[in-house]
Amino acid sequence: MTGCGGLARAIGYAAAVMLAGGCVTAQPYDYTNYRLHPPRSIVVLPPLNQSTAVEATYGYLTTVTRPLAERGYYVFPIAVVDQFLKENGLPSAGEMHQVPVEKLAEILGADAVLFVTVEQYGTKYLVIDSVTSVAARARLVDTRTGLVLWEGRRVLQQSSSSGQSNLVAMAISAAITQVLNTSTDAAHRLSPQLNLLLFNQKDQGLLYGPYHPRYNQPPE
Repeated sequence: MTGCGGLARAIGYAAAVMLAGGCVTAQPYDYTNYRLHPPRSIVVLPPLNQSTAVEATYGYLTTVTRPLAERGYYVFPIAVVDQFLKENGLPSAGEMHQVPVEKLAEILGADAVLFVTVEQYGTKYLVIDSVTSVAARARLVDTRTGLVLWEGRRVLQQSSSSGQSNLVAMAISAAITQVLNTSTDAAHRLSPQLNLLLFNQKDQGLLYGPYHPRYNQPPE
């Protein structure tokens, strides 16, 4: 899988996914800090929520563990970490993000902390269309030095009318999508695909961890 085209094929054109800002040519990420302090274990804190959706923090959080583990890292159980921090006087994501990283290393033994901010999360309904958006930025910080090991940002959108030209069909599709999304979290379903872009982007994604055969190599 290479470049933006490979990622688009991986997440599937059939899903009518539009990549916003994901296909711009960028300089390769500088992995110097990562290579000096390669982490084996990562603790993911509940994301800060800048969207208007109250469910964004935990809706997105539940999709992060698997892609990190598949990249070769030990990821601390998010539910256990969340409950532990709440029981110790940190009831919100904002307060959790204020904890010094060296303290998290002392308490949990994590090599690195992943800080995530959800910028967009949810669905906007128009007359003949509905668009589901998820945008997130992530920053991996070494708990021993406080150095940023890696960071990235991606935006992903999905339109209910993509590929359609008939206005009646588009209106029906939008109506059906709105009914379905009232009982489900469409942004949650889109989040794993955003993670694929975020962590796997060529020359910009997160390097493979020590439990992966391609350890310390960038995504292709």
